[in-house]
Amino acid sequence: MVHETREEPLNERAQQLLRVLIESYIRDGQPVGSRVLSRDSGLSLSSATIRNVMADLEELGFVTSPHTSAGRVPTDKGYRFFVDTLLHVRPLEDSAVSEIRRQFDTVQDGSKGLVSTASQLLSSVTRLAGVVTLPRSQQASVTQIEFVGLSENRVLVVLVFNDREVQNRIIQLERYYSPDELKRAANFLNEQVRGRTLGQVRAEILRQIQEAHETMNQLMVDAISVAKKVFDVPNTSGEDNLEYIVAGQTNLMGVAEMSNVERLRRLFEAFNEKRDFLNLLDHSLKAEGVQIFIGHESGYQVLDDCTVITAPYAAGDSVMGVLGVIGPTRMAYERVIPIVDMTAKLLGAALNSRR
Repeated sequence: MVHETREEPLNERAQQLLRVLIESYIRDGQPVGSRVLSRDSGLSLSSATIRNVMADLEELGFVTSPHTSAGRVPTDKGYRFFVDTLLHVRPLEDSAVSEIRRQFDTVQDGSKGLVSTASQLLSSVTRLAGVVTLPRSQQASVTQIEFVGLSENRVLVVLVFNDREVQNRIIQLERYYSPDELKRAANFLNEQVRGRTLGQVRAEILRQIQEAHETMNQLMVDAISVAKKVFDVPNTSGEDNLEYIVAGQTNLMGVAEMSNVERLRRLFEAFNEKRDFLNLLDHSLKAEGVQIFIGHESGYQVLDDCTVITAPYAAGDSVMGVLGVIGPTRMAYERVIPIVDMTAKLLGAALNSRR
């Protein structure tokens, strides 16, 4: 970290006191005073010296003083320094790893069941909110499309990937399509898209849309119009739209720092609207290993009092999705980070074993 105001702002003594302060605050949730720091730091320092170090840490932005207390609490910057420099993360115990693996082994209903189990596991083990994106079908090939007409110009779309993974979607069309028209459109599209990934399918549909309509017969026009709805064009990035499963939101209601009703309401609304979380998760999807967003680092105001810890999960060499936990900035980082990391590895292994 770069500090402009001092040549050596955090010497060993200051780092030790900051570490003790943050560990004490995470454990007890109370502002930490010089008496606790003197007792727990193992340093032979006078109260005056400790107060001076705390004043320096406050000036540098690592801690702050709640106006109702003589003690201090960590800031986002303090937590960031703690996580990057002072934290020693221990691997999960073998028994915990075995239990997570056992939970995945008992899941019967495909990848969505594994994802749901992963979010429940993250939630129950950490007592925070667990979030897992559904596996991307980006690397999976479309092997079949079927259309079933519903009422009010809606159509049920059945997509089969790799001859075994089935997804159902309901789309709203501009006009009524007869069963015969839907069958002809499905036959045409099956010839066009079979064996291609969703990204390739989207690119092909966009290419055909850009061709002059005069060169298309009515069947092609109908089929491409329906396909635009099925494959979410104009999503030109070639990426699948992320969807995620959240578990344990109610755990956050029991966290003192997040018990403000209005703050929780905004957070739950954000879970439902998904947009901000999806951007954050999409960012994590492109990164390697565990990512930690503390407070304002997420870039989303609704998460200013939260920490989000994520890790991508992969099957084979392909990153399939991302999982993580959402909780207060005052969370047990030492415990939560390895849980997120190991759950991602074991979810990837479980998906890989069923390919």
